[in-house]
Amino acid sequence: MLRIGIVGAGGNCRLKHIPGFRSIPDVKIVGVCNRTLASSKQVAQEFGIPKVYDEWQQLVDDKEIDAIVIGTWPNMHSQITCAALRADKHVLCEARMASNLDEARLMLNLAYEHPDLITQVVPCPMGLVHHDFVSKIIAQGFLGELREVVVIGADDMFWDYSKEMHWRQDATKSGRNVLTLGMLQEVVNRHCPSTSRVFSQMKLFEPRRPSAEKNQTMVDVTLPDSIQIVSQFENGARGLYHISGVNLFGPGQQVHFYGTEGTIKWELAPTERVSVGHIGQKELQLVELPEDEKGGWRVEEEFVQAVRGENEVKFTTFTAAIRYMEFTEAAWLSHEQNQPVSLPL
Repeated sequence: MLRIGIVGAGGNCRLKHIPGFRSIPDVKIVGVCNRTLASSKQVAQEFGIPKVYDEWQQLVDDKEIDAIVIGTWPNMHSQITCAALRADKHVLCEARMASNLDEARLMLNLAYEHPDLITQVVPCPMGLVHHDFVSKIIAQGFLGELREVVVIGADDMFWDYSKEMHWRQDATKSGRNVLTLGMLQEVVNRHCPSTSRVFSQMKLFEPRRPSAEKNQTMVDVTLPDSIQIVSQFENGARGLYHISGVNLFGPGQQVHFYGTEGTIKWELAPTERVSVGHIGQKELQLVELPEDEKGGWRVEEEFVQAVRGENEVKFTTFTAAIRYMEFTEAAWLSHEQNQPVSLPL
């Protein structure tokens, strides 16, 4: 029996992680700790979880728990992960990996010191359906030599300035991984060479919003709502990024790969679909995958199988997560310094 404790049962945890673990034989969620004891009891009652804790440290120290699922805001990820590893617990940490690169490196270094423990970051859910297909055709040389990568993450998530400030707009909670930049870079990293240089600019168009607290006072937004980046990959290819949360009727989340012999246009959200075009064709062709060739969300199953030694983690190891953390850190530094930043940092 694998016994799991949850620190921070937020929306994604309730929607995916808890049902996912409950569907796996010989896995039991035995404890939960939220920001308040009252909310911990509410989650425990809703999902039939037997234990609640006053403090997250009590849950981590509980010897009846084998693995910790961390669903807090990113500013707590590193602290809880490191405590869990020192307590000899496996860790599944919600994305984003951490608030900044230094915290992420602490997590990775401690994971290296505990190679017998499974450490996994919840992957970006975008691109899972067509991941294997895209990986396969790139490996087969469909693109030829990669020349350009265009990354688009433009929607109206934060367009309405009368809405309460989201935690993703608060640097104390979200850190330096701005908007969907880290998520999209995770998708890029799965299929492209490493990035060697980043030059970014960021803009905050509306600096104040109503607070999410009950008093509804106006508060300062502390993260940008628009980013533009030009980048360079190790093989000499170029990247062009448009990330924004204030584009009314924006195109959503997309990644385009342009090579000497072919093109892959990958629409990630709101609906995932892939179109491809090769030398000799007149237009892009929409890919229709058979159901048995489609990927999907299997994070909880993958984590449990890795703990049991049945499989290795596919999405997303701490080592893989560090790559997008380094990219987002470089983008932040480039914006601050108004100059290109070379990678690795």
